[in-house]
Amino acid sequence: MPVNPNLPLKTVLVVDDDHDILFAIRAAVESRGYRVITASDGNAGLNVAERERPELVIIDMMMPKKSGFLVLEKLKAKGRDWTPRMIMITANEGGRHRAYAEMLGVDEYLRKPFSMDKLLDTVKRLCPLEPISTEPKPAESESA
Repeated sequence: MPVNPNLPLKTVLVVDDDHDILFAIRAAVESRGYRVITASDGNAGLNVAERERPELVIIDMMMPKKSGFLVLEKLKAKGRDWTPRMIMITANEGGRHRAYAEMLGVDEYLRKPFSMDKLLDTVKRLCPLEPISTEPKPAESESA
């Protein structure tokens, strides 16, 4: 997909301790024209996010060092001057975990295995590369 050189490149951070999943998501999202950065645990993910300030974070729920929940909580904390959109991915089946993620402010919650098309559609919806088009309002004519 060609990238419009007139638009700033959008950055997506992918955080997952499974290197195969990390590689697959990175390749798929990059192929759609995004800049992708990665981290393989929650601590590294939080550090990279705070340094790079991505527009979107795709994060696994269960990881070593810091869970996706703790990273989500930190990145969605109120009073920050920057808050990324967030997609949580997990193999966990529990509805309680989904409810907790939603309470923390996750934008989308996907259960593994998910289709890459579904993930890419979600990325595009939460972090569009092109500005949302709005029809210009017709100029109001002044009556004399």
